[in-house]
Formats: sequence, C-alpha cells, structure tokens
Amino acid sequence: MRAARMSAPHTIEFFEMDTPKPAEGEILLKVQQVSVCGSDTHMFYDQVLPEEMYPSRPGSPCHEIAGTVIESRSDKINVGQRAIVLSSFRNPDALGGLVEYINIPENMVMPLPDHRGLDEWLMCQPMGTVLFATKLWGPTAGLRIGVVGQGAIGLSFTNLAAAQGAAQVIGIDLLDYRLEKSIEMGASATINPDNVDPIEAIAELTGGHGLDVVVDASGDPEGLNQAVSYVNQYGKVLGFSLISMDSVIPFKHMAWMGKVATLIPCSSINSPDPTGDINEVISLMDRGWIDPSKLITHNLTFDDIPKAYEMYSKQQDGIIKAVMAVNGGG
Repeated sequence: MRAARMSAPHTIEFFEMDTPKPAEGEILLKVQQVSVCGSDTHMFYDQVLPEEMYPSRPGSPCHEIAGTVIESRSDKINVGQRAIVLSSFRNPDALGGLVEYINIPENMVMPLPDHRGLDEWLMCQPMGTVLFATKLWGPTAGLRIGVVGQGAIGLSFTNLAAAQGAAQVIGIDLLDYRLEKSIEMGASATINPDNVDPIEAIAELTGGHGLDVVVDASGDPEGLNQAVSYVNQYGKVLGFSLISMDSVIPFKHMAWMGKVATLIPCSSINSPDPTGDINEVISLMDRGWIDPSKLITHNLTFDDIPKAYEMYSKQQDGIIKAVMAVNGGG
C-alpha cells in the first residue's frame, strides 16, 4: 500500500509498504479521509528532531483518521461500518494516519452514521477533544470566556462555549481571517493583540467584568502566561496547547499567584475514556445540534499531503482545517 511519513524537517515523503493485518480484537480500516492537527506541525513537522527519529514511523505525524472497516477480528465492529479511529502515538509499532489502510484496536473505533461525507464527520475528532476540556471548567451558562488562539481547536472552544450558553465568548488571535471565522463559530467579540491592548479591550468588551475562564489554544510557548494575564482573579485557565518537548518557558509565577487562578491541563487522550467525548460530538452532530464540519476550509487529495502540511506551517490561504481524500474519499 501507499503511505507517507516525515523524512526530515518540513519534508513529507511517499513510499510503499505492506498492508497491515489486523490482530485479534482489531479491525482493518480502509482510510478515506485524514486531516492535519496543528500539533502535528508545530511539534513534529516544524521541529528539528533527533536524527534517529527520521524517517518517522509510517503514516505519521497524523492522528485524525476516518474510513470504512474492511476486515474485523472484533465481535463489536462489523465490516462495512464507517468510523473515526484513534491511532496511538506512544506505540512505536502503530501506524499514523497517512496510509491507505490501518489496523486499530476495537476500543479506539468510533462508528459513524451512513449519511454525510466522512470529511465532515472527521471534524468530530478534534471537537471531541475540546468537548472533554470544556467539562473541566464546570457549568458554562453565564460565564465570560476568552479563547487565545483561533485555529481549529480554539474555534471549537469558541463554538462549544457559545452553544453551551456562555454569557460572552471572546476570540483572541493575531490573524484577522481567523477572527472572522471566530464570529462565524459563535464568538460575541474578537481581539487582535497586534491592534489593541488586549487587557484594556477585555475590560471594555465585558463592561469591566473581565473573563472568568481563559483557554490557551495558541500553540505559543508564551500562551499560558498570556492567559493568566487575561483571566479574572480566582478564575480558571485551561491549557490545551502542545509545544515542543524541549521547550523550557519561564512561567510568571507571581502573576499567577496574584490572580489565585486555577490552572487546568487538558488531555483527553490520557483520560480513562479517550473516545467518549468524540462519540458524544458525533451524536450531537447527527442530531443537528452542532456542526464541526464548519471548520473545513480546504478539501485536498492524498497527493496533496506535503502541500497541506506546508500550508499549516506557514498559515497560508486562510487555512483552518484541510481534509485529504484517500482511496477516493467517502
């Protein structure tokens, strides 16, 4: 089968490999749609990793995967079932998503309805990780929430916070096209810190009430410090950003102490049920309550994978979310 992987910084190569065979309790998925997560670019694609990490494991870096089950060695998942699947980045033998076929344990398979395109359903994966995180701030109704970073994850926070009844949702980003998308996804207001003092703007927009919750979805090593500076005293800061493992960032400890703010790290993959909230978003989308597919800005092909990573890396062409069709899509 055809596959892709990272062969050097900013470099994706194609190659041929054997089609995997599912073990007991696994399924074989015909991959039909994949997407790039921002963490794939700024943690891997853009980094100069140790020499022994090149080439990367087949199919990586990519963990947003949807397709159709063509073989099942599970009594829980049937052949012909459409699904989103989660691949383990901790297992060195597990494939990433940039492949034509992938074997996945049954507990990491999330069945999908038969209607709508797989590209649309795939967006439930990133939004599901965000739904998990929103539950960590408690009841949303009446809160004033700021979201630093309006990429796909930040926009998912914006969308879910608005849908859950936040009093205000303020999107914060340096790119105006993302701020425009933020309003579309439910933000009550936006701030570009290049144009205004964000702390003054927050005070004005909230009538002096400030922000009860601030989410760092910026991917910026300084994002957590910024979030602490924006939040109210006794407020909550959710850290969703993933940064390079080698980054050592000075934390403004006394600013945090002065705010008496609660810091909450968010990682659904490390939760006892990493698929639960994704399944919940699938159900909500099926019922028409939310539409994660609004995140999609580009539909590309498997051949376009190097182009897609470059677009994410350089934030080109108004990109929010690109989905690549594999095996003809679906």
